Amino acid sequence: MPSHLLRGLRSALAVTALAAAGLAPAAAAAPAAQAAQLAARVDNPYTGAGVYVNPEWSARAAAEPGGSAVADQPTAVWLDRIAAIQGGPGAMGLRAHLDAAVTQAAGRPFVVQLVIYDLPGRDCAALASNGELGPTELPRYKAEFIDPIAAILADPAYAGLRIVNTIEIDSLPNLVTNAGGTATATPQCDTMKANGNYVNGVGYALGRLGAVPNVYNYIDAGHHGWLGWDSNLDPAVQLLHQAATSAGSTVADVQGFVVNTANYSALREPNFTIDDSVNGTSVRQSKWVDWNRYVDELGYAQAFRQRAVAAGFDAGVGMLIDTSRNGWGGAGRPAGPGPRTSVDSYVEGGRIDRRFQTGNWCNQSGAGLGERPAASPQPGIDAYVWVKPPGESDGASSRIANDEGKGFDRMCDPTYTGNARNGNQMSGALPNSPLAGHWFSAQFQELVRNAYPPLGGGSADSTAPSVPAGLRSTAVTASGVSLAWTASTDNVGVTAYDVYRGGVLVGSASTPAYSDSGLSAATAYSYTVRARDAAGNASALSAALAVTTSAGGGGGGSAGCSASYAVSSDWGAGFNANVTVTNTGTTATKSWRVTWSWSGNQQVTNLWNGGLSQSGQAVAVVDAGYNGAIAPGASAGFGFGASYSGANAAPALTCTATS
Repeated sequence: MPSHLLRGLRSALAVTALAAAGLAPAAAAAPAAQAAQLAARVDNPYTGAGVYVNPEWSARAAAEPGGSAVADQPTAVWLDRIAAIQGGPGAMGLRAHLDAAVTQAAGRPFVVQLVIYDLPGRDCAALASNGELGPTELPRYKAEFIDPIAAILADPAYAGLRIVNTIEIDSLPNLVTNAGGTATATPQCDTMKANGNYVNGVGYALGRLGAVPNVYNYIDAGHHGWLGWDSNLDPAVQLLHQAATSAGSTVADVQGFVVNTANYSALREPNFTIDDSVNGTSVRQSKWVDWNRYVDELGYAQAFRQRAVAAGFDAGVGMLIDTSRNGWGGAGRPAGPGPRTSVDSYVEGGRIDRRFQTGNWCNQSGAGLGERPAASPQPGIDAYVWVKPPGESDGASSRIANDEGKGFDRMCDPTYTGNARNGNQMSGALPNSPLAGHWFSAQFQELVRNAYPPLGGGSADSTAPSVPAGLRSTAVTASGVSLAWTASTDNVGVTAYDVYRGGVLVGSASTPAYSDSGLSAATAYSYTVRARDAAGNASALSAALAVTTSAGGGGGGSAGCSASYAVSSDWGAGFNANVTVTNTGTTATKSWRVTWSWSGNQQVTNLWNGGLSQSGQAVAVVDAGYNGAIAPGASAGFGFGASYSGANAAPALTCTATS
């Protein structure tokens, strides 16, 4: 019998069991035919279904500048404390959300997404997301949190909904990396591993909720920058299997796994793969990848699913990827790979995830909205989802008294550089953030600005354009080369072709032709081309073309540049800005340098697409290598975040260039 039919049969039998246990109203003990019809799960709940738009989140999003463009997107409802079940003044409870979902469904297949998140000793390796229950309060978790939720979900009024649960984010992954003698162990995680309350709590939640016929449980499985190393991935899969077969649960109660929940890891890194190497050195050896087996969430999710099935989970399990904040768009998004001068230059110059380190998790500066929610976007992936509602804070940037059990974690402090798990890098957090789960207007506006695919365009298409073919030179002089190639084909249309000279991006074209100027006479050059589409996908590089410029004449010309400065956001104690560098000379630049002096007490806290040095009020930024070459009239640039108090006047910039 197919696995999904086995799950459906088990769920049908569970209707009677729920009624007998007092968890469901007596009406749930329906005639067998009706119960079987209600209990028939599908392999992927998102297929052919609408998805619930939380009216509370939608209203907050719509009230923000530009927020109306995404206010109709479905986001998850977080049940992160006992009081959230009933709701309260100004806040909808679980029944209110389910009633609203029934109305939105209007009789069609319809998904409502919940986050089940109140384990005893919750989030043992952090402080910002600690919860209300102490490490030993498993009985309260069962009786006051899971049992009431199960009773509400079993109400026949909601039997037509497909209820998708994300089960206890961060809990089990923390036991893999932060407990039991690991270098990053914490006393709280050691306690939770020793008393078994994470494992048994997750097992209890899976069994109780999985007994409701129209519920789909997805266990949180961390992200690639957490569990992607060989030493973490298999132990994590085994621990999740242990939880799924504990406290009354079986693997039939697990419909899949969710990754990147409330995190920022890129869905795809388009400019390099784990199989790339530079001068014989693997990408795995770069400082950013650090021997990880994966470079993005899509590859990690597909691999995790295969490992889970091999470990004994149902062959029909699927994966969800939270794409709510991993778009990494905006002016700082690299247009192509970094230079092949070293593996670190190659990865650093091309990576779209612009965090200082993959362990940075709190209110990350420069992040953007990612792929919009979509069903079955890739093999093995049930859906891209927005589990973390964009605009809800990860944690407070300073200590705030509260009655929610939430502490102050220095990883939410933009000035913090002292976390060994993070390699003592900067936290990358935005300033002035509120408590976890509270609305953070500045973050929402930054996510909207940096959305990728951009708002108002793009799509969730994930098919890369075909590789540009037939690259050839149509004209060669002593100082320039004209190139042409066959146009690429693509599902959503090619928007640009990136041209690389010697592995360094030198320009882009909207049509399959490009003129490269400012070259040296009688010199050999090598060119490749990559196509990009409206959804942000990039093709592989074309075959290389070797061209030698003609003798005589020389390149000639002079080098020069100008720099313009624009603030993209300002929240009173900090701001983000972009600097555009334009080649004003008659020959291509090889490098550039921008300098200025602040008129106040501004300090750059993080910078992308350039190299930073600052001393007091003096700031100097040089190109990042991959963006040093600028053709005459063309532009490149960099962006940064900074803190300040008082006035924030724009500085006067000075730009110098070499050719």
